[in-house]
Amino acid sequence: MVQSGTTLTREDTENEAVSGRVKWFDPVKGFGFVISDSGGPDILLHANVLRNFGQSSVADGARIEITVQRTDRGVQATQVLKVEPPEAPESAPLADFEQLDPEVMAQATLEPARVKWFDKAKGFGFANVFGKPEDVFIHIEVLRRSGLADLQPGEALAIRVVEGKRGRMAMEVNAWESALSR
Repeated sequence: MVQSGTTLTREDTENEAVSGRVKWFDPVKGFGFVISDSGGPDILLHANVLRNFGQSSVADGARIEITVQRTDRGVQATQVLKVEPPEAPESAPLADFEQLDPEVMAQATLEPARVKWFDKAKGFGFANVFGKPEDVFIHIEVLRRSGLADLQPGEALAIRVVEGKRGRMAMEVNAWESALSR
């Protein structure tokens, strides 16, 4: 880290690529921190940098690739390059998906959608797929397994939807921008 009062050189301000894990991210506070795989100080991840990637949140423990810049205030992320969901614990699949045919789930296509509402405390919310009248149920566990921590009303998504015993359900949720590159 550069000491206060020191002039930054070009080398200090150049961006470098870093891989790591999200330590924590709070969309209400507008920031969080990443722990680099190679060690060193925590890396500040500002909400604006995450939004430029097309996401409003990221799950704790998610794998992340970023570019960073060393400043007189510490190491900060300047761009998000890739986000992968946290490793799923060795647990049973969600009960809502147990009865579904794995082939049907594998063939579900990404559909453009917009968040209607999502309540993290309740653990669920709904989205609307463009051109379809039915709401799509989104469970917090599906969101977490997709690498996201929260959703905002109006947020654009790309989701994989299946018909469950209680209606249309998201089995995967992606930020719109990240889904475009798939």
